[in-house]
Amino acid sequence: PMLQKTEFIWFDGKLVPWDQAQVHVLAHGLHYGTGVFEGIRAYACPDGSSAVFRLPEHSKRLVNSAKILGINMPYTADEISKAIVETVVANKLSEGYIRPLAFAGEGDMGVFPGNNPTHVIIAVWPWDAYLGADALENGVAVGISSWRQRSNNAIPPAVKATASYMNSILAKMEAKAHGYAEAIMLNEAGLVCEGTGEDLFI
Repeated sequence: PMLQKTEFIWFDGKLVPWDQAQVHVLAHGLHYGTGVFEGIRAYACPDGSSAVFRLPEHSKRLVNSAKILGINMPYTADEISKAIVETVVANKLSEGYIRPLAFAGEGDMGVFPGNNPTHVIIAVWPWDAYLGADALENGVAVGISSWRQRSNNAIPPAVKATASYMNSILAKMEAKAHGYAEAIMLNEAGLVCEGTGEDLFI
């Protein structure tokens, strides 16, 4: 489904209009995948308020992921959490999806990001269940992917990195081509590892 725009994106510490949230085409993260992100849900509550699912844990993992990858994170986990709430409120979003992302910007090229600045954005938008509302009631068809999940010694599994999702993209494309809604990925030992979609803390 088409992404539904909201009014503001939090960009490097301030709210900017959606269409003005732009970066240079030579941003390191665009070329080499030097970025980390989270996929978070906000849910409408019976009293009319909104609740963000496990916000402190998601913010902490974003900061830790950046640290593991050597990306200089200019904000603490608490600051990220406050910015997420600010962005949800500014966009009057009672329920939907939240995408915080930190990535290396323009500067040095080559695989080493050097002293490139880190950009941090938080975008929010309305988004139904990942595989559709019907999937929650009736399930979906899945298939075992021929693509294997990346090994622990390739990209650390504790890091939710933009680069590692090429693995999931390949598996998802294959699943769609074979008529499945989702792929189940195995690790190199042939054990069930995960699907290709957004994860949740359990």
